[in-house]
Amino acid sequence: MSTVQSRPAAAGQLWRPGPPVRKTVTVVHVVASVALLGEVWGLVLLNLTATLTSDGTLAHSAYRLMSVLVFGGGIPLSLTSLATGVALATGSAWGLARHYWVLAKLVLLIAVILAGMLLFTPEAMADAAAGGADPSAGRQWWQVAVVSCQVVMLLTATALSVFKPRGRVGGRRARS
Repeated sequence: MSTVQSRPAAAGQLWRPGPPVRKTVTVVHVVASVALLGEVWGLVLLNLTATLTSDGTLAHSAYRLMSVLVFGGGIPLSLTSLATGVALATGSAWGLARHYWVLAKLVLLIAVILAGMLLFTPEAMADAAAGGADPSAGRQWWQVAVVSCQVVMLLTATALSVFKPRGRVGGRRARS
């Protein structure tokens, strides 16, 4: 028997991994998700530092460091979390769109990724703070709000993983 396909996949399942594969994918998923939460928390702290300091050089450096964190951590971690989450959902009885909590986690992670792509602009903020200039306070607080919302979404996804609230998408199906 293969370690990837130890049992036949149930109706609606794309694949059914064996225990060693499922556990490995779960570990990668949990590590990537927790690391992503830590990386985004780091962005909150750097954003607050850049927003609250009167030292333009410190603000510029903080915004530059944010870009390193995003490209070195945020992007690979969010994509790893997304890929492993989809793999786990499609390879288990939970399904990708069978239970509200799984679907909500998927939507939350996609929202975190989109917020980072479309709303978070550390490079533009670094350029605005170049030479000790002071970017507008409204723009700075907007950046703090974006990453703070990302933290809230990731914490919500973590809580959903732990509590797994009941409820199926489309209601309960009758058993045959």
